[in-house]
Amino acid sequence: MSEHLNIAIDGPSGAGKSTLAKAVASALQIRYLDTGSMYRAMALFATRRGVSVSDEAGLRTILDDADIRVEYDERGQRVLIGDEDVTDVLRTQELAMGASTVSAHPCVREKLAELQREVGRNYDVVMDGRDITTNVLPHTRHKFFVTASPEVRAERRLKELRARGSMQETYEQVLADIKLRDHNDSTRAYMPLRQTEDSLRIDTSEMTIDEALTTLLNAIAEKQDR
Repeated sequence: MSEHLNIAIDGPSGAGKSTLAKAVASALQIRYLDTGSMYRAMALFATRRGVSVSDEAGLRTILDDADIRVEYDERGQRVLIGDEDVTDVLRTQELAMGASTVSAHPCVREKLAELQREVGRNYDVVMDGRDITTNVLPHTRHKFFVTASPEVRAERRLKELRARGSMQETYEQVLADIKLRDHNDSTRAYMPLRQTEDSLRIDTSEMTIDEALTTLLNAIAEKQDR
């Protein structure tokens, strides 16, 4: 078991995992690793190389060239492909769906999961994703499953898109995308999204971020004191 404090947060798209994970990292003054952005970067890399995110054989041929790295500066986590900082181009609906598809392939998951485990071995860190509790950090004591209703998640996602100036998506489209992603994430053959028995479930549908954060921090403190 790692001697470092590793906090694992899983859950579906738009449930508030990343917001919560960043808040936990800030409160505890430790690193935050957004694993989803690594899958988005892989989808972007594949697209640039002309390989479909559905083509596992094709993806396998380019994996060794996929130099996806995470660095930290005053802005927080930055995601790089080679020497190019791609952080600010990753938050599109297209790459969100691409990440969901590309992450279904075992060869991709294992490559990125090992990079994530390395961070956990070296640092106190909060990670959020789809298989952090089940695959990346299965031995940590601090496991959480953060969720919310699809409708609430669609409203939040649409508000986020509007804040970025994106006006073309409708609520119905965003809701359909979220339901499709939920289906893809929870039914894939390899490492599907699921709640482990030892994960604390936090439904944020009717909670503020502060309320959810307090619940998480209290649970962490309780286990640390044991």
